[in-house]
Amino acid sequence: MMETRHDPVAPTRTQSLASGGSIDAHRHDDHQIIYAGRGVLAVTTSEGSWVAPGTRAIWVPAGTVHAHRAYGELELHLVGLPATENPLGLNTPTVLAVSPLLRELIIVYTRADDDDSPERARLRAVLLDQLRASPQQPLHLPTPTTPQLRTLCDILQADPGDGRTLAELGREVGASDRTLSRLFRSDLGMTFPQWRTQLRLHHALVLLTERTPVTAVAHQCGWSSTSAFIDAFRRTFGHTPGSHPTG
Repeated sequence: MMETRHDPVAPTRTQSLASGGSIDAHRHDDHQIIYAGRGVLAVTTSEGSWVAPGTRAIWVPAGTVHAHRAYGELELHLVGLPATENPLGLNTPTVLAVSPLLRELIIVYTRADDDDSPERARLRAVLLDQLRASPQQPLHLPTPTTPQLRTLCDILQADPGDGRTLAELGREVGASDRTLSRLFRSDLGMTFPQWRTQLRLHHALVLLTERTPVTAVAHQCGWSSTSAFIDAFRRTFGHTPGSHPTG
């Protein structure tokens, strides 16, 4: 990331972001919860990217340099929390499941006036209780640090539907599949199939937000069949791609 803006206080507010719009790299001295009530949000840090549809929120710890990108018309809900208040004890960006109740709490809390009323304090307390109960979701796409992995990952990010094996890709980047497999585990903390599935799911969310038909999404993202894509999507997001909200 290039130049980084420092905004000490993480705001609590609702704002709109046009499809394809972005917020440049910045950091806060506070923690922040970022939720897209509409559209799909991608948050990028030096460690990788996190993606969140309407059933997920992203926890960004205090001091983390991060940038936002919108896919589809984005309705962004931001909740700032003091650095001393970390209900989940999380020190790295994390995707959290958002229940229907938590969704409504975030929306109401970020649209209300920022006052010190007892009603708002009670709303905030319930919101934090619901956050503590939110399961963490494995929707992180880590950024590789080794040159060979960077080259390989760039190839797949340019075409997530590329179905070549690790050995075939290895011949292009000049490394054996055994070496690459070891690097995926040591550098990214996941296997090659796990990383590629995460990449494809990220890409699928973007395509669905752009109203691409489900069958076309399955093909473009490299699934062997539409049913295989639907199964993988449902396991990860809890609903079928056909019911995924578009921008």
